[in-house]
Amino acid sequence: MSSSRRLAAAFDLGTTTIAAALVDPATGERLAVTGALNPQRRWGADVLSRLTAAADPETLRAMQGALALEMERMADDLLAQAGAADVELSLVAVAGNPSMEHIALALPVASLAYPPFRPLFTAGKDVNTLDLGWRREIAAYLLPLPGGFVGGDLLAFLFGLEGTPLRGTLYIDMGTNAEIALFDGERYLSTSAAAGPAFEGGNLRCGMAALPGAVSGVRIQGDRVILSTIGGAAPLGLCGSGVLETVTSLIDCGIIESTGRLRPAAEVDSNLANRLQEVNGTLAFVLHRDASGLVYLDQEDIRALQLAKGALRGGMEILLAKANISLDDVEQVVLTGSFGAVLSPEVLKKVGIFNEKMVKISGFIREGALAGVERMLVLENGRDRMEQLAQQVRVIPLSGTPLFEKLFLANIDFPNP
Repeated sequence: MSSSRRLAAAFDLGTTTIAAALVDPATGERLAVTGALNPQRRWGADVLSRLTAAADPETLRAMQGALALEMERMADDLLAQAGAADVELSLVAVAGNPSMEHIALALPVASLAYPPFRPLFTAGKDVNTLDLGWRREIAAYLLPLPGGFVGGDLLAFLFGLEGTPLRGTLYIDMGTNAEIALFDGERYLSTSAAAGPAFEGGNLRCGMAALPGAVSGVRIQGDRVILSTIGGAAPLGLCGSGVLETVTSLIDCGIIESTGRLRPAAEVDSNLANRLQEVNGTLAFVLHRDASGLVYLDQEDIRALQLAKGALRGGMEILLAKANISLDDVEQVVLTGSFGAVLSPEVLKKVGIFNEKMVKISGFIREGALAGVERMLVLENGRDRMEQLAQQVRVIPLSGTPLFEKLFLANIDFPNP
Protein backbone atom coordinates (compact mmCIF):
# COMPACT_ATOMS: atom_id res chain seq x y z
CA MET A 1 0.00 0.00 0.00
CA SER A 2 1.43 3.33 -1.03
CA SER A 3 1.74 5.89 1.79
CA SER A 4 1.59 8.89 -0.56
CA ARG A 5 -2.11 9.44 0.18
CA ARG A 6 -3.08 12.07 2.72
CA LEU A 7 -6.26 10.88 4.40
CA ALA A 8 -8.50 12.68 6.88
CA ALA A 9 -10.71 11.42 9.72
CA ALA A 10 -14.02 13.12 10.48
CA PHE A 11 -15.52 12.86 13.97
CA ASP A 12 -19.00 13.75 15.18
CA LEU A 13 -18.51 13.88 18.93
CA GLY A 14 -21.96 13.34 20.38
CA THR A 15 -22.78 13.38 24.07
CA THR A 16 -24.01 9.77 23.89
CA THR A 17 -22.48 8.40 20.70
CA ILE A 18 -19.45 9.10 18.50
CA ALA A 19 -19.47 8.63 14.72
CA ALA A 20 -16.31 8.70 12.62
CA ALA A 21 -15.39 8.31 8.97
CA LEU A 22 -12.19 8.15 6.94
CA VAL A 23 -12.11 10.15 3.71
CA ASP A 24 -9.67 10.74 0.89
CA PRO A 25 -9.83 14.53 0.31
CA ALA A 26 -8.21 14.13 -3.12
CA THR A 27 -11.00 11.92 -4.46
CA GLY A 28 -13.85 12.82 -2.09
CA GLU A 29 -14.32 9.13 -1.35
CA ARG A 30 -15.45 7.80 2.04
CA LEU A 31 -13.15 4.86 2.76
CA ALA A 32 -14.51 3.64 6.10
CA VAL A 33 -17.01 4.47 8.83
CA THR A 34 -17.44 3.44 12.46
CA GLY A 35 -19.39 4.33 15.59
CA ALA A 36 -19.13 3.90 19.35
CA LEU A 37 -20.57 5.00 22.65
CA ASN A 38 -19.00 8.09 24.21
CA PRO A 39 -16.95 6.72 27.15
CA GLN A 40 -17.63 9.91 29.13
CA ARG A 41 -21.12 8.57 29.90
CA ARG A 42 -19.85 7.34 33.25
CA TRP A 43 -19.56 10.99 34.31
CA GLY A 44 -23.19 11.73 33.37
CA ALA A 45 -25.73 11.04 30.65
CA ASP A 46 -26.27 14.66 29.61
CA VAL A 47 -24.33 17.86 28.99
CA LEU A 48 -25.12 19.49 32.34
CA SER A 49 -23.95 16.42 34.28
CA ARG A 50 -20.70 16.38 32.28
CA LEU A 51 -20.09 20.08 32.89
CA THR A 52 -20.62 19.57 36.63
CA ALA A 53 -18.14 16.68 36.65
CA ALA A 54 -15.62 18.55 34.47
CA ALA A 55 -15.51 21.46 36.94
CA ASP A 56 -12.92 19.40 38.85
CA PRO A 57 -9.59 19.68 36.93
CA GLU A 58 -8.55 16.11 37.71
CA THR A 59 -11.90 14.74 36.51
CA LEU A 60 -11.67 16.94 33.40
CA ARG A 61 -8.31 15.36 32.52
CA ALA A 62 -9.75 11.87 33.11
CA MET A 63 -12.71 12.68 30.85
CA GLN A 64 -10.37 13.92 28.13
CA GLY A 65 -8.20 10.81 28.51
CA ALA A 66 -11.13 8.39 28.19
CA LEU A 67 -12.34 10.20 25.08
CA ALA A 68 -8.86 10.32 23.55
CA LEU A 69 -8.38 6.56 23.95
CA GLU A 70 -11.71 5.86 22.25
CA MET A 71 -11.15 8.34 19.40
CA GLU A 72 -7.68 6.95 18.74
CA ARG A 73 -9.05 3.38 18.79
CA MET A 74 -11.74 4.45 16.28
CA ALA A 75 -9.08 6.04 14.06
CA ASP A 76 -7.13 2.76 14.09
CA ASP A 77 -10.33 0.90 13.21
CA LEU A 78 -10.96 3.23 10.25
CA LEU A 79 -7.43 2.78 8.93
CA ALA A 80 -7.66 -1.01 9.30
CA GLN A 81 -11.00 -1.10 7.44
CA ALA A 82 -9.48 0.91 4.58
CA GLY A 83 -6.22 -1.05 4.54
CA ALA A 84 -4.38 2.25 5.07
CA ALA A 85 -1.11 2.87 6.88
CA ASP A 86 -0.92 5.01 10.05
CA VAL A 87 1.27 7.56 8.27
CA GLU A 88 -1.48 8.23 5.70
CA LEU A 89 -3.72 9.88 8.33
CA SER A 90 -2.75 13.53 8.10
CA LEU A 91 -5.74 15.43 9.53
CA VAL A 92 -8.46 14.90 12.13
CA ALA A 93 -11.55 17.16 12.11
CA VAL A 94 -13.91 17.20 15.09
CA ALA A 95 -17.48 18.51 15.40
CA GLY A 96 -19.19 18.53 18.77
CA ASN A 97 -21.35 20.67 20.97
CA PRO A 98 -19.38 23.29 22.94
CA SER A 99 -19.11 21.10 26.05
CA MET A 100 -17.75 18.13 24.08
CA GLU A 101 -15.18 20.28 22.22
CA HIS A 102 -14.02 21.96 25.45
CA ILE A 103 -13.67 18.65 27.30
CA ALA A 104 -11.84 17.13 24.30
CA LEU A 105 -9.20 19.86 24.77
CA ALA A 106 -9.39 19.71 28.60
CA LEU A 107 -10.33 23.40 28.62
CA PRO A 108 -12.03 24.88 31.74
CA VAL A 109 -15.81 24.62 31.40
CA ALA A 110 -16.96 27.29 33.87
CA SER A 111 -17.86 29.71 31.06
CA LEU A 112 -20.27 27.09 29.66
CA ALA A 113 -21.73 26.01 33.01
CA TYR A 114 -22.65 29.50 34.27
CA PRO A 115 -24.20 32.63 32.71
CA PRO A 116 -23.66 34.06 30.18
CA PHE A 117 -22.91 30.51 28.88
CA ARG A 118 -20.22 31.40 26.35
CA PRO A 119 -17.53 29.15 24.86
CA LEU A 120 -13.84 30.03 25.28
CA PHE A 121 -13.46 30.05 21.48
CA THR A 122 -15.96 30.71 18.70
CA ALA A 123 -13.83 30.42 15.53
CA GLY A 124 -12.56 27.02 14.42
CA LYS A 125 -9.50 25.87 16.36
CA ASP A 126 -6.30 24.52 14.80
CA VAL A 127 -4.58 22.15 17.24
CA ASN A 128 -3.03 18.69 17.02
CA THR A 129 -4.09 15.35 18.43
CA LEU A 130 -1.60 15.63 21.32
CA ASP A 131 -3.74 18.57 22.50
CA LEU A 132 -6.68 16.12 22.43
CA GLY A 133 -4.76 13.65 24.60
CA TRP A 134 -3.86 11.20 21.83
CA ARG A 135 -0.57 9.28 21.89
CA ARG A 136 0.41 10.24 18.35
CA GLU A 137 0.62 13.67 16.76
CA ILE A 138 -1.61 14.55 13.80
CA ALA A 139 -2.93 17.97 12.74
CA ALA A 140 -6.44 18.54 14.10
CA TYR A 141 -9.22 21.07 13.57
CA LEU A 142 -12.19 21.67 15.85
CA LEU A 143 -15.22 23.26 14.22
CA PRO A 144 -16.44 26.75 15.27
CA LEU A 145 -18.80 27.19 18.25
CA PRO A 146 -21.50 29.81 17.61
CA GLY A 147 -22.72 29.82 21.23
CA GLY A 148 -22.69 28.19 24.64
CA PHE A 149 -24.98 25.32 23.70
CA VAL A 150 -24.88 25.48 19.90
CA GLY A 151 -21.75 23.99 18.47
CA GLY A 152 -19.79 22.52 15.63
CA ASP A 153 -22.14 19.56 15.30
CA LEU A 154 -25.06 21.79 14.28
CA LEU A 155 -22.81 23.76 11.92
CA ALA A 156 -21.61 20.52 10.34
CA PHE A 157 -25.23 19.36 9.88
CA LEU A 158 -26.11 22.63 8.10
CA PHE A 159 -22.88 22.56 6.08
CA GLY A 160 -23.55 19.07 4.79
CA LEU A 161 -26.67 20.26 2.94
CA GLU A 162 -26.01 21.74 -0.48
CA GLY A 163 -28.08 24.45 -2.09
CA THR A 164 -29.76 27.62 -0.84
CA PRO A 165 -32.28 26.98 1.95
CA LEU A 166 -35.88 28.15 1.74
CA ARG A 167 -37.18 30.65 4.27
CA GLY A 168 -38.92 28.61 6.94
CA THR A 169 -36.66 25.56 6.68
CA LEU A 170 -36.32 23.87 10.07
CA TYR A 171 -33.27 21.74 10.92
CA ILE A 172 -33.45 19.34 13.86
CA ASP A 173 -30.60 17.24 15.27
CA MET A 174 -32.41 14.95 17.72
CA GLY A 175 -29.55 14.13 20.03
CA THR A 176 -28.92 14.38 23.76
CA ASN A 177 -28.19 18.08 23.30
CA ALA A 178 -30.99 18.53 20.74
CA GLU A 179 -29.97 21.37 18.44
CA ILE A 180 -32.45 23.19 16.23
CA ALA A 181 -31.97 25.82 13.52
CA LEU A 182 -34.45 27.81 11.47
CA PHE A 183 -33.55 29.72 8.30
CA ASP A 184 -35.47 33.02 8.43
CA GLY A 185 -34.53 34.12 4.91
CA GLU A 186 -31.27 35.84 5.89
CA ARG A 187 -29.61 33.80 8.62
CA TYR A 188 -30.05 30.78 10.84
CA LEU A 189 -31.71 31.24 14.21
CA SER A 190 -30.56 28.39 16.42
CA THR A 191 -31.01 26.99 19.88
CA SER A 192 -30.38 23.91 21.94
CA ALA A 193 -33.00 22.06 23.98
CA ALA A 194 -31.54 19.88 26.73
CA ALA A 195 -33.51 16.83 25.64
CA GLY A 196 -31.45 14.26 27.52
CA PRO A 197 -30.32 11.02 25.88
CA ALA A 198 -33.77 9.41 25.36
CA PHE A 199 -33.75 10.06 21.58
CA GLU A 200 -30.49 8.11 21.28
CA GLY A 201 -31.56 5.30 23.58
CA GLY A 202 -29.21 6.53 26.31
CA ASN A 203 -29.95 6.51 30.03
CA LEU A 204 -33.03 4.29 29.60
CA ARG A 205 -33.29 0.96 31.41
CA CYS A 206 -32.66 -1.05 28.24
CA GLY A 207 -31.31 1.83 26.13
CA MET A 208 -28.26 1.38 23.94
CA ALA A 209 -26.53 3.06 21.05
CA ALA A 210 -27.40 2.21 17.45
CA LEU A 211 -25.14 -0.87 17.37
CA PRO A 212 -25.83 -4.50 16.33
CA GLY A 213 -28.58 -6.00 18.47
CA ALA A 214 -30.32 -2.68 19.15
CA VAL A 215 -34.07 -2.85 18.55
CA SER A 216 -34.61 -0.17 15.89
CA GLY A 217 -38.17 -0.93 14.76
CA VAL A 218 -41.30 -2.10 16.60
CA ARG A 219 -44.72 -3.05 15.21
CA ILE A 220 -47.68 -4.46 17.10
CA GLN A 221 -50.12 -6.54 15.04
CA GLY A 222 -52.96 -7.85 17.15
CA ASP A 223 -51.28 -9.63 20.04
CA ARG A 224 -47.95 -9.99 18.20
CA VAL A 225 -44.93 -7.73 18.78
CA ILE A 226 -42.62 -7.66 15.76
CA LEU A 227 -39.11 -6.35 16.34
CA SER A 228 -36.41 -5.25 13.88
CA THR A 229 -32.82 -5.07 15.11
CA ILE A 230 -29.67 -3.52 13.71
CA GLY A 231 -27.69 -6.17 11.89
CA GLY A 232 -30.50 -8.69 12.39
CA ALA A 233 -28.89 -9.73 15.68
CA ALA A 234 -30.77 -11.00 18.75
CA PRO A 235 -32.35 -8.08 20.66
CA LEU A 236 -30.00 -6.61 23.29
CA GLY A 237 -31.62 -3.22 23.99
CA LEU A 238 -33.42 -0.24 22.48
CA CYS A 239 -31.86 2.50 20.36
CA GLY A 240 -33.64 5.81 19.74
CA SER A 241 -35.85 4.73 16.84
CA GLY A 242 -36.85 1.61 18.78
CA VAL A 243 -37.87 3.70 21.78
CA LEU A 244 -40.01 6.05 19.68
CA GLU A 245 -41.64 3.22 17.73
CA THR A 246 -42.39 1.29 20.94
CA VAL A 247 -44.08 4.35 22.43
CA THR A 248 -46.15 5.09 19.31
CA SER A 249 -47.20 1.45 18.99
CA LEU A 250 -48.33 1.42 22.63
CA ILE A 251 -50.19 4.73 22.18
CA ASP A 252 -52.01 3.21 19.17
CA CYS A 253 -52.96 0.16 21.28
CA GLY A 254 -54.21 2.33 24.13
CA ILE A 255 -51.59 0.88 26.49
CA ILE A 256 -49.95 4.31 26.92
CA GLU A 257 -52.41 7.11 27.72
CA SER A 258 -51.97 10.67 26.42
CA THR A 259 -50.63 11.68 29.86
CA GLY A 260 -47.83 9.14 29.41
CA ARG A 261 -49.28 6.72 31.95
CA LEU A 262 -48.55 3.06 31.17
CA ARG A 263 -51.71 1.05 31.85
CA PRO A 264 -51.27 -1.99 34.13
CA ALA A 265 -52.17 -5.48 32.92
CA ALA A 266 -55.55 -5.41 34.72
CA GLU A 267 -56.68 -2.54 32.46
CA VAL A 268 -55.68 -4.20 29.17
CA ASP A 269 -58.13 -6.68 27.65
CA SER A 270 -55.82 -8.35 25.11
CA ASN A 271 -52.98 -10.87 25.40
CA LEU A 272 -50.58 -7.91 25.37
CA ALA A 273 -51.48 -7.66 29.07
CA ASN A 274 -49.06 -10.55 29.65
CA ARG A 275 -46.19 -8.25 28.62
CA LEU A 276 -47.04 -5.65 31.29
CA GLN A 277 -44.98 -6.57 34.32
CA GLU A 278 -43.19 -4.96 37.21
CA VAL A 279 -39.43 -4.94 36.58
CA ASN A 280 -37.29 -3.74 39.47
CA GLY A 281 -40.36 -2.20 41.09
CA THR A 282 -41.49 -0.22 38.02
CA LEU A 283 -44.27 -1.11 35.56
CA ALA A 284 -42.81 -2.06 32.19
CA PHE A 285 -43.82 -3.42 28.77
CA VAL A 286 -41.62 -6.41 27.89
CA LEU A 287 -40.61 -6.49 24.22
CA HIS A 288 -38.32 -9.51 24.27
CA ARG A 289 -37.31 -12.21 26.71
CA ASP A 290 -34.56 -14.81 26.34
CA ALA A 291 -32.00 -16.65 28.45
CA SER A 292 -29.84 -13.54 28.77
CA GLY A 293 -32.64 -11.35 30.12
CA LEU A 294 -35.37 -8.89 29.15
CA VAL A 295 -35.65 -5.98 26.74
CA TYR A 296 -38.37 -3.64 27.97
CA LEU A 297 -39.61 -0.06 28.19
CA ASP A 298 -40.76 1.11 31.62
CA GLN A 299 -42.79 4.00 32.99
CA GLU A 300 -39.69 6.06 33.83
CA ASP A 301 -38.38 5.63 30.26
CA ILE A 302 -41.68 6.98 28.92
CA ARG A 303 -41.40 10.01 31.24
CA ALA A 304 -37.84 10.64 29.99
CA LEU A 305 -39.09 10.61 26.40
CA GLN A 306 -41.91 13.02 27.31
CA LEU A 307 -39.43 15.49 28.81
CA ALA A 308 -37.20 15.19 25.72
CA LYS A 309 -39.99 15.77 23.23
CA GLY A 310 -41.48 18.62 25.30
CA ALA A 311 -38.10 20.38 25.28
CA LEU A 312 -37.59 19.80 21.55
CA ARG A 313 -41.05 21.00 20.52
CA GLY A 314 -40.79 24.01 22.89
CA GLY A 315 -37.42 24.98 21.34
CA MET A 316 -38.86 24.72 17.83
CA GLU A 317 -41.77 26.97 18.73
CA ILE A 318 -39.46 29.59 20.30
CA LEU A 319 -37.44 29.87 17.07
CA LEU A 320 -40.57 30.09 14.94
CA ALA A 321 -41.94 32.86 17.17
CA LYS A 322 -38.65 34.81 16.86
CA ALA A 323 -38.84 34.60 13.08
CA ASN A 324 -42.60 35.36 12.94
CA ILE A 325 -43.18 32.05 11.15
CA SER A 326 -46.09 29.81 12.16
CA LEU A 327 -45.87 26.02 12.35
CA ASP A 328 -48.09 25.84 9.27
CA ASP A 329 -45.72 28.17 7.37
CA VAL A 330 -42.70 25.88 7.80
CA GLU A 331 -41.52 25.06 4.27
CA GLN A 332 -39.25 22.10 4.90
CA VAL A 333 -37.99 20.01 7.85
CA VAL A 334 -34.58 18.34 7.74
CA LEU A 335 -33.96 15.81 10.49
CA THR A 336 -30.88 13.96 11.66
CA GLY A 337 -29.75 12.03 14.71
CA SER A 338 -28.11 8.83 15.93
CA PHE A 339 -31.36 6.87 16.11
CA GLY A 340 -30.20 3.72 14.39
CA ALA A 341 -32.87 3.82 11.67
CA VAL A 342 -34.66 6.31 9.49
CA LEU A 343 -37.58 7.49 11.58
CA SER A 344 -41.00 7.68 10.03
CA PRO A 345 -42.26 11.28 10.26
CA GLU A 346 -45.61 9.75 11.27
CA VAL A 347 -43.94 8.48 14.46
CA LEU A 348 -42.84 12.02 15.31
CA LYS A 349 -46.40 13.24 14.77
CA LYS A 350 -47.85 10.57 17.05
CA VAL A 351 -45.57 11.55 19.95
CA GLY A 352 -46.32 15.25 19.40
CA ILE A 353 -43.10 16.60 17.86
CA PHE A 354 -44.46 17.16 14.32
CA ASN A 355 -47.82 18.47 13.13
CA GLU A 356 -49.61 17.05 10.08
CA LYS A 357 -47.95 19.41 7.58
CA MET A 358 -44.45 18.69 8.92
CA VAL A 359 -44.99 14.97 8.26
CA LYS A 360 -45.38 15.75 4.54
CA ILE A 361 -42.40 18.12 4.20
CA SER A 362 -39.77 16.34 6.26
CA GLY A 363 -36.69 14.46 5.17
CA PHE A 364 -34.18 12.44 7.15
CA ILE A 365 -30.41 12.55 6.73
CA ARG A 366 -28.44 9.75 8.34
CA GLU A 367 -25.39 11.01 10.28
CA GLY A 368 -25.97 14.60 9.19
CA ALA A 369 -23.19 16.14 11.28
CA LEU A 370 -20.65 13.53 10.21
CA ALA A 371 -21.56 14.08 6.54
CA GLY A 372 -20.95 17.82 7.01
CA VAL A 373 -17.48 17.31 8.49
CA GLU A 374 -16.65 15.00 5.59
CA ARG A 375 -17.88 17.58 3.06
CA MET A 376 -15.71 20.25 4.68
CA LEU A 377 -12.67 17.95 4.41
CA VAL A 378 -13.12 17.22 0.71
CA LEU A 379 -13.94 20.77 -0.47
CA GLU A 380 -10.89 22.84 -1.42
CA ASN A 381 -12.08 25.85 0.60
CA GLY A 382 -14.16 23.81 3.06
CA ARG A 383 -12.75 25.33 6.22
CA ASP A 384 -13.23 28.92 5.06
CA ARG A 385 -16.80 28.15 4.07
CA MET A 386 -17.45 26.54 7.47
CA GLU A 387 -16.18 29.68 9.23
CA GLN A 388 -18.43 31.84 7.01
CA LEU A 389 -21.43 29.68 7.89
CA ALA A 390 -20.72 30.14 11.60
CA GLN A 391 -21.11 33.90 11.11
CA GLN A 392 -24.64 33.37 9.77
CA VAL A 393 -25.87 31.63 12.93
CA ARG A 394 -27.60 33.61 15.67
CA VAL A 395 -28.06 31.74 18.94
CA ILE A 396 -31.32 32.13 20.89
CA PRO A 397 -30.89 30.91 24.52
CA LEU A 398 -33.79 29.06 26.14
CA SER A 399 -32.67 28.97 29.77
CA GLY A 400 -34.64 31.31 31.99
CA THR A 401 -37.15 32.11 29.22
CA PRO A 402 -40.70 32.02 30.68
CA LEU A 403 -42.20 31.36 27.24
CA PHE A 404 -40.02 28.28 26.78
CA GLU A 405 -41.05 26.91 30.18
CA LYS A 406 -44.71 27.43 29.23
CA LEU A 407 -44.28 25.75 25.82
CA PHE A 408 -42.27 22.90 27.36
CA LEU A 409 -45.04 22.10 29.84
CA ALA A 410 -47.71 22.44 27.15
CA ASN A 411 -45.97 19.81 25.01
CA ILE A 412 -45.23 17.08 27.57
CA ASP A 413 -48.41 15.06 26.99
CA PHE A 414 -48.83 12.86 23.92
CA PRO A 415 -51.57 13.79 21.41
CA ASN A 416 -54.78 11.80 21.71
CA PRO A 417 -54.65 9.09 19.03
